Amino acid sequence: MTAPEKLPEPTPEATANLVGRRTGLFGADGGSTEVTGFGVMSQAVELPAPSQPPYGGWFDLVARRVRGRFPAAITQVVVYRGEITFHVERRVLPELVKLLRDDDTLRFEALMSVSGVHYPDQLGRELHVVYELLSMTHNRRIRLETSCPIGDPHIPSIVATYPMADYDERETWDMFGIVFDGHPGLTRILMPDDWVGHPQRKDYPLGGIPLEFKGAIVPPVDEREGARR
Repeated sequence: MTAPEKLPEPTPEATANLVGRRTGLFGADGGSTEVTGFGVMSQAVELPAPSQPPYGGWFDLVARRVRGRFPAAITQVVVYRGEITFHVERRVLPELVKLLRDDDTLRFEALMSVSGVHYPDQLGRELHVVYELLSMTHNRRIRLETSCPIGDPHIPSIVATYPMADYDERETWDMFGIVFDGHPGLTRILMPDDWVGHPQRKDYPLGGIPLEFKGAIVPPVDEREGARR
């Protein structure tokens, strides 16, 4: 495998976008039972802002090839810490990944991972899916990111192009409730088949869930023995 291509010096990256604010920790609300101090913590949730072309080196080649085939598919491009992320419309995903895999100048043959993210404050696009792609031919990596509303959690499956997406899409469905349309067998993979809810969503309760096989209850964090002392 050849060494990674050296990129030119990047242009200054834009300031971050504030997409929300987290308060407290692990459900603590600063009430009378919360004695750790975590309940009054506040942290901004920031994402890198969109970048403007030229992006530098082969980043521009990939952007031109994608925009040439799908002019309106890319909603924004983010270059951050030497990595490039293409935010794309969910409707074009199946055709887009075929282009990225099969085009001789691109050749992103391998899908490395599929991940879900929940941003409750991004109204209309609360659920995101992130795809990491690798070109073994050119020794390059890119990231695709798409989104959908929590009220319409549907994104096309890409298993037909990248069979390795099978288990990752199942896990993202299991944890976030994102339905991958066209998946050959979209079932639970980590939680029991009859589990209710999707544990990695930000609105999923912490504690108070009956434990499988034991009939026990895990109390919420601010009601546990250590917090009452």
